[in-house]
Amino acid sequence: MHITLRQIEVFTEVLKSGSTTQASQVLALSQSAVSAALADLEGQLNVQLFDRVGKRLVLNEHGRLLYPRAIGLLEQASEIEQLFQEDNGAIRISASSTIGNYLLPGMIARYRRDFPGLPLELSVGNSQDVINAVADFRVDIGLIEGPCHMSELVSEPWLEDELVVFAAPNAPLLQQPVTLETLAAEQWILREHGSGTREIVDYLLLSHLPRFQLALELGNSEAIKHAVRHGMGISCLSRRVIAEQLDMGTLAEVPLPLPKLSRTLYRIHHRQKHISKALNRFLSYCQE
Repeated sequence: MHITLRQIEVFTEVLKSGSTTQASQVLALSQSAVSAALADLEGQLNVQLFDRVGKRLVLNEHGRLLYPRAIGLLEQASEIEQLFQEDNGAIRISASSTIGNYLLPGMIARYRRDFPGLPLELSVGNSQDVINAVADFRVDIGLIEGPCHMSELVSEPWLEDELVVFAAPNAPLLQQPVTLETLAAEQWILREHGSGTREIVDYLLLSHLPRFQLALELGNSEAIKHAVRHGMGISCLSRRVIAEQLDMGTLAEVPLPLPKLSRTLYRIHHRQKHISKALNRFLSYCQE
């Protein structure tokens, strides 16, 4: 059986109009096309839906049985068309931890205020986790803290971010001029390998030190902040991550004998991924 929505639409319009002539005018079809569609539907169902009384078509018991179901099908089809005209599909985002935990919550809150009913899924991991999710089409778009080197992904600059070296307020390092040598002598508490922050810190900062002592590798920025606050070492994270603690004085920024540590945050998607209107609409909220 190959019943089409067009045949169902013809049936309901013939019922409302009372003739194939009137129905053809409403549907912008020829009368022969309307008659053929109705005949095809009756042939597939193996019943007559109308009694032919002269030139009139009178709905019979078979037509009365079909009519409410036909109306239901057309209403569902209309809902499907409206769904995609408004482009309200679910959005799946993956973000590295700094972005997912500190930047996106405010952006998502603004989006949800304007579109409270639209579904949105967010997963948070390190940058390599995000890259893998985008490459496997498990998410629509990724937001990461460093460049992406995978050829099948498109990587676009998104936001600028500043990295800050910080210590406990009473750290001995802050009581003397900070040099590359004194930095290298400190106990460093860093993000794990695979983290975008770690990749940039290695490149922008640690590559300038004659040597450095790695005390801890942690996969969580909150854990790093607590470890530094308790005097276990120094670290380097996004200013956004430690802004509140710097303001409160529970952490202190370490002045560097180097240019400001700036990095670009990136937006990535698969080359074969279609960027929908719904996704573009969400991304318009992902600005500062």
